[in-house]
Amino acid sequence: MAGRNGRTVRDLRRANRGAVLQRLYFDGPLSRFELGPATGLSSGSVSNVVADLIGDGLVEEAGSVDSDGGRPRTLLRVTPVSGHMIGVDVGETRVRVELFDLTLTELARAERPLEQQRYEVDVIVDHIHAGITEVLAAAGLAPERLLGVGIGVPGIVEHTPDRGAVVHGQTIGWDAIELESLLRNGSPLPAGVPCFIDNGARTLGQAEMWFGAGRGARNALVVLFGSGVGACLVTPEAEHGRAVEWGHLTVRVRGRRCRCGALGCLEAYAGAESLLARWREEGGRVPKGADEETALTAMLAAAYPPDGTAADPVALAVLEETAEYLGAGLSDLINLFQPERILVGGWAGLQLGARFLPAVRKHALSYALRHPAENVTIELGSLGPDAVTVGAAILPLADFFARGGRRPDPDPESPPPAWRRALRERTPR
Repeated sequence: MAGRNGRTVRDLRRANRGAVLQRLYFDGPLSRFELGPATGLSSGSVSNVVADLIGDGLVEEAGSVDSDGGRPRTLLRVTPVSGHMIGVDVGETRVRVELFDLTLTELARAERPLEQQRYEVDVIVDHIHAGITEVLAAAGLAPERLLGVGIGVPGIVEHTPDRGAVVHGQTIGWDAIELESLLRNGSPLPAGVPCFIDNGARTLGQAEMWFGAGRGARNALVVLFGSGVGACLVTPEAEHGRAVEWGHLTVRVRGRRCRCGALGCLEAYAGAESLLARWREEGGRVPKGADEETALTAMLAAAYPPDGTAADPVALAVLEETAEYLGAGLSDLINLFQPERILVGGWAGLQLGARFLPAVRKHALSYALRHPAENVTIELGSLGPDAVTVGAAILPLADFFARGGRRPDPDPESPPPAWRRALRERTPR
């Protein structure tokens, strides 16, 4: 029966279970007494929900603490082995697949290198399938026990009702790739295990906001600095984050050609790919045949020699110019969204790290409007190179919480109704 607000008793139970699970997940172990104020539920509701979750194997006892004059209070926590997720990062140099338990402790990982600047869809699909099979075998886990698989990819992800997740990756040559459908073909997973696909910057942002340097911030931007650049905006209105194609803001009219095809994009000046290209054009000695990560390491060593020898002036000048472009790009984000925190991640951001950030911060604050600039901090993300895979694994975890800790019902193996088939046939492709 639905109440006046349209919510059924089942909806209420699901919301209560989700509230208790999330509080135990982020703040546990907690006692039943502490769960009441933390969730806003009555003591009776907390007791009922906890009993339900313990019966489902999702919550377990974790010792006790003394109370003020009464009996010791039993502490509760989420059971780590009660659920498992896989996170996948389709990166610029490799496909990384990681298996996690419910508390996001890594259990196994697999990596498949990508040839430089090559994003063949079939190859990446095969890498994901092989990586999933490998991590499940390494952990001895049956695929049916997964809550889901989350995948972070470059580009804009469109979620469609009939084709699943469709990826528009203009910079990597993906034109409306029906990635979810392709992954389902020949998948090592049963049909009941859901697949969640989203932009890699958004999964990075989700990870930093849940577990990293973004915790506690209401308005934040998480920047992914790799071969290109992207960002994830987190606000009270978009609490799970919204991918922002920041790298394709125009920073110079009739400027360098970006890999998206346009002229003067930020990514044409601030991404690692363009940074290395500019060093090469100015006579820099980029290691032959090296991937971008290795080449950027060589460039940093040339600009900041560890042995105290003279710096390569070309490498240093290109890095300093890149810092200014990145800072100017961040100033646009500051003026547009007025965040309280900006976090820089991605493999190139981590490599450049603390040495590079002060210059980026100086330029960002000098180009931005004074008031929002005075109220923002710019720091490195804290989760390291696994942030995208952790964020990708959060996608099925967040869905699990939204369902109150219940797995999704399997899709019925029945054909769509006649009206839906007719509508599809009449819809132009």
